[in-house]
Amino acid sequence: MTRSEAQGRLPGIAPVSVVDIGSNSIRLVVYEGLSRAPTVLFNEKVLCGLGKGLAGSGRMDEDGVERALAALRRFTALSRQAQATAMYVLATAAAREASNGPAFIEEAERILGQKVLVLSGEQEALYSALGVISGFHEPDGIAGDLGGGSLELIDIQGSSVGKGITLPLGGLRLSESAAGALPKAQELARRLIVKAQLLQRGKDRTFYAVGGTWRNIAKLHMEMRGYPLHMMQGYELPYDEIVRFLGDIISGANAKDPAWSTISKNRRALIPFGAVAMREVLVAMKPRNVCFSAQGVREGYLYSLLSDQDKALDPLLTAADELAILRARSPEHARELADWTGRMMPFFGVTETEEEARYRRAACLLADISWRAHPDYRGLQALNIIAHSSLVGITHPGRAFIGLTNYYRFEGLYDDGRTGPLAAIATEPLLERAKLLGGLLRVVYLFSASMPGIINKLTFAQSTAADTDLEFVVPAIHEDLAGERLDGRLQQLAKLTGKRLAFRFE
Repeated sequence: MTRSEAQGRLPGIAPVSVVDIGSNSIRLVVYEGLSRAPTVLFNEKVLCGLGKGLAGSGRMDEDGVERALAALRRFTALSRQAQATAMYVLATAAAREASNGPAFIEEAERILGQKVLVLSGEQEALYSALGVISGFHEPDGIAGDLGGGSLELIDIQGSSVGKGITLPLGGLRLSESAAGALPKAQELARRLIVKAQLLQRGKDRTFYAVGGTWRNIAKLHMEMRGYPLHMMQGYELPYDEIVRFLGDIISGANAKDPAWSTISKNRRALIPFGAVAMREVLVAMKPRNVCFSAQGVREGYLYSLLSDQDKALDPLLTAADELAILRARSPEHARELADWTGRMMPFFGVTETEEEARYRRAACLLADISWRAHPDYRGLQALNIIAHSSLVGITHPGRAFIGLTNYYRFEGLYDDGRTGPLAAIATEPLLERAKLLGGLLRVVYLFSASMPGIINKLTFAQSTAADTDLEFVVPAIHEDLAGERLDGRLQQLAKLTGKRLAFRFE
């Protein structure tokens, strides 16, 4: 990283940029570095409409080409200004299919001073799949990436992918091919989707929806239902609900809802056609649910450049650990908490699934990120940072669990008006677990002063006394840490868990 006074950036990595030349938009994204959980430093999009008229003329739109080349000049300068040490340039359907595509790519490469990788449909599907793999923990289903000119479909299971296919079914192309008529668009989409035999393997699995038009459908649904967390990544809907909602978009049943005003005017016209494409895919596939992904080709391409060792890292725990490095008083202390709480859970009758253990570890890694805030607002700040951060590899209920754990850790083991909206997202078991973990953190932080070296000396133990269920065992050398505040915190935990708790110094 370039030498700077700024301490809000991770050491040891340097910015990289990706330019994505799509059929409808061109985007520059500068990332903090090439890592398992890359953070965006800068992001800009220009809607150029390169694929406008392509289905009829076989050529990219001339005005779109001029706008695109102007955008590439700016993006080149921006990438340089952001001190990106590498630039990766990807082009998709319009550039690979248009008769004037080669000339456009030649001029783009001259402006960028960089080779442009024109992706085949199969490559585009692969990188979309890798984008989903980079953003979800052990994904299992079929990913669909809807661009302006094409739709890519590919099977994903864990870190393994099948052979992808591409269909001429992008939102812009579908709109033009149907001359703006939704009934004709449905007919065209159905005729193409029926050929996608891989969808038959998706029954009762998850459909991962990638692409800007589909993300805007998720945004529209969030707005209409008053969903409290405006986070596209990991937004999940059951099959029946999303199919019904897509039908309402296509029929215009919700066209007068104020939620439409939250969608940019440039995107609104394509949303019904994106809804047509998704609905036909879902009807053919019959998935259990749809999960929206904010990560796609760009993130998938960067993921492909990682070492096997880095690919194997957990993206949620990687991001949480990095945030601890940037914001906690002691990242080492946060890691001690993650290990210690795992050993304490069985004393309270808790057996964790792998997913639950991941969320608990992440909550502990993030338990001190708001320490610089005023004491009255540390809980709320932690809740807001976690709820609205760009964490991946986590469900929305899991995100709520992590945020609420750290709210309870600061504010006490009760719900109030400030937690209500986020608590509504979490399941009841996760809410109970968040309070338990928050209660444990409230006790142990009073021993550690947020510094490492003591937590691993502490433990719970079954009590032999008739009036106590569990004893919190503390080495006698630390007996001076005893006090009324500590007793009060332990009794809060006792009330929460229904167990009789006491300290034992030995």
